Amino acid sequence: MGSNRLTGLDAARGAAVLGMFAVHVGPPPVPDGAGWLLVAADGRAPAVFTLIAGFSLALARSRATEPPPLRATLTRCAILAALGLLLAALSPGILVILAFYAVYFLAAEPFTRLRTRTLAATAGAAVVLGPVLSYALGQALGLRTGGRGATPVPASLTSWAGAGETARDLLLSGAYPLLTYFPYILVGMALGRLADLRGKRSLRLLTGAGAAAAVLGYGASWLALGPGGRSEALLRAVAREHPWAMAEPDPVAAVLGEQFGAVPSTSWDWMLLASPYSQTPLETLGNAGVGAALIGSLALAAGAAGWVAKALRPLAAVGAMALSVYVVHALALALFLRGWSGWEALAVFSAAAVSGCLVWSRLLRGTELRRGPLEWALRAVTPA
Repeated sequence: MGSNRLTGLDAARGAAVLGMFAVHVGPPPVPDGAGWLLVAADGRAPAVFTLIAGFSLALARSRATEPPPLRATLTRCAILAALGLLLAALSPGILVILAFYAVYFLAAEPFTRLRTRTLAATAGAAVVLGPVLSYALGQALGLRTGGRGATPVPASLTSWAGAGETARDLLLSGAYPLLTYFPYILVGMALGRLADLRGKRSLRLLTGAGAAAAVLGYGASWLALGPGGRSEALLRAVAREHPWAMAEPDPVAAVLGEQFGAVPSTSWDWMLLASPYSQTPLETLGNAGVGAALIGSLALAAGAAGWVAKALRPLAAVGAMALSVYVVHALALALFLRGWSGWEALAVFSAAAVSGCLVWSRLLRGTELRRGPLEWALRAVTPA
C-alpha cells in the first residue's frame, strides 16, 4: 500500500489525539470563535480514535498471511490493561481509556474472522443495539439515575466485589464501556475492509458517506428534540428523576455531566440525544460518520501533490506513535502538571507532542523505534 495513504490514516489518528488533548487540558468548549474547535473535539475525539483503531486492525489483518496466535493478542491486551490501570491510579485528572481498549481488542478477535458483508451488517446493528442494551441493562442493574462513568484502578482488583465492579465498568457502566464504544471498533473494521486507501473514488465515497452519516445522526437528534417536540418530554423526565438539575441553566447537560455522558435509564427520550458522550445510537452514528469522513479526506489530502501532503506530516508523526504520546501526556498531567488547563496548556501540549514526534521519527528513521517507544515495545514482546 502506498505510504501516502497510510500517512493519511496516521494523520487522522494524530488529529484524534490532539482532539483528546483539547478535551483533557483545553478550556471549556464554548461555541464561539476558536471555541468551535473544542466543541468539535468534545465527545468525538475518543470515538474517532476508537474507530481508527478498528480501521487499522482491519488493515493489519488484511496484510497478514494468518491471524496471530491468541497468546499474542492476550499479551498485548494485558499490557494495555496494565498501563490503563496504573495511569488511572495516578489520578491524572482524565478518564484513561487504555484498559477499555484492551477489552475492545480482545472482543474484536472473533469478528476479524467474519466475512466483510457479515461484519458490516454486525457493525450497523451494533450502532443501535449497543446503546439500547446499555440503557436496558442500566434499569436492571440499578443504574437508572447514576453510577456511570468510572475508570477501573488496581485497588479495585484486591477483592472479588471490586473485580466484579471492574468488570461491570469495563462492559457497561464505565467511562468508555464495551457496549457503547465497541460499535466504533466494528464500524472501523468494516470500513477498513470496504474502503480502498489506494483509490481516490473509494476515498471520496468514504468521505461522502461519512459526512452523510454525521448529518443523519446529529440532524435526526435535532429534529426529534426541536421541531419534533420531544425535548419537553425529556425535561419532564429530568424534573421527575433529577429534580436538582432543574435549577441549572441546562438541566439535560447537568444530568449528563454527573455521569460523564451516559444517558440515565429513566426515559427512552434520552435515546434521542446526540450530545457529547451521551452514548446513544444517534451520537454513535454521527461520531462514526465524522471518523469516516476524517479518514477519507485526510487520505485524499495525503495523496495530493505538493504542500498539502507535506502539511500532514506533523499530524502523521503524532498519529504514528499515538500510544506513546497518550501515555506521556497522562503521566505529565499526573506527576507534574496536575490541574493545568486552558488555551496555554493546550498549545504547550500540542506543540510538545508534534515537535517531539517529528524529532523522534527523524532521528530514528530507518529503525524499528521510529514509530514510538511503546509501540516498539508492544511489537517486541509479541513479535507475531
